[in-house]
Amino acid sequence: MNALNPWRSCLLLGGLIALSLPLSGRAQESAGVSSAAQTGVAVDGSNPLSWVTGGADGTANADDVSQTTRQSRDDAWWTGPMLANSAETLPPGHFLIEPYLYDVHSTHADGFGSRAYVLYGLAENLTVGLIPIVGYNRVSNGPNSSGVGLGDIEVQAQYRLTEFHEGSWMPTIAIQLQETLPTGRYDQLGARSSNGFGGGAYATTLAINSQTYFWLPNGRILRMRFNVSKTFSNKADVQGVSVYGTGNGFSGSAAPGNAVFVDAAWEYSLTQRWVLALDATYSHNSNTRVNGYDVVDAGSTLPLLGIQLDSGSSVAFGLAPAIEYNWTPNLGVLLGTRVILGNRNTTATITPALALNYVY
Repeated sequence: MNALNPWRSCLLLGGLIALSLPLSGRAQESAGVSSAAQTGVAVDGSNPLSWVTGGADGTANADDVSQTTRQSRDDAWWTGPMLANSAETLPPGHFLIEPYLYDVHSTHADGFGSRAYVLYGLAENLTVGLIPIVGYNRVSNGPNSSGVGLGDIEVQAQYRLTEFHEGSWMPTIAIQLQETLPTGRYDQLGARSSNGFGGGAYATTLAINSQTYFWLPNGRILRMRFNVSKTFSNKADVQGVSVYGTGNGFSGSAAPGNAVFVDAAWEYSLTQRWVLALDATYSHNSNTRVNGYDVVDAGSTLPLLGIQLDSGSSVAFGLAPAIEYNWTPNLGVLLGTRVILGNRNTTATITPALALNYVY
């Protein structure tokens, strides 16, 4: 065989993408206590509600345009866009909690999932966190998941290098390191391929996150994030039916390809509490190769049948419009939808998502 089984490839995309969706967990802004969402995720990779009172980390200089025409950052409360992680870090001793609920919907499958960002300000300019993921797959051409399953757990650390100040061109910039732990089930799935919720491989993601502010002609604030990340995966041992499209008698390994993800996001402060947001994303995944043997007839004197499966490389473009509402500077909600356009080796998906963000 020279290609991954199409149905199982769709399941891998629908299930794994659902579990690894870089839905942004709100970033962590800086000095006060508001909320932020950190990409997915994003999911981003993570996007916390803006830190600092009202999601700001400073006030306008005295020589700035009058506050009646130029919005103060203290007057802008943020939850963060759906996918782009914040470049900010939490003040030491503070927590950020942001659970996401979503459905990665494609033509033949729904990947229902929950992804929760639990972040902690460990030291000045340093935030660490844990991202547990659970999911349930419903498919049209096979049995659904037997129940809700645990996905691969992610741990991360982010260090802030620079911080935005009004009057300066320098944005807030941070470096983020994330490790994916293969805790989700991915092989020996038997008759239920839909029970696959993980990838079986350790993966390391290195990201550069940035954030800055612009004042539009009407005086309202437009906040922008631009993030770039690359993921490197180890091999996974694979036995039997798996998320990689292998069959009952398979024994071998899978080598997930490296992945690049780019996210540009904008948030417009419509009022103090209401924000309009948009993510525009690009991703490239290198070929995933599966090598092994069919050992169903291992007792036979005949040579084992060698098997090689290739997913091929893929490119995907996506848009994620969202609306944010903030009850207070440190409590807000986001409702959005991510749309991935279909392409060669890419499944078209629509992912509605709801997130609640709280910082304390």
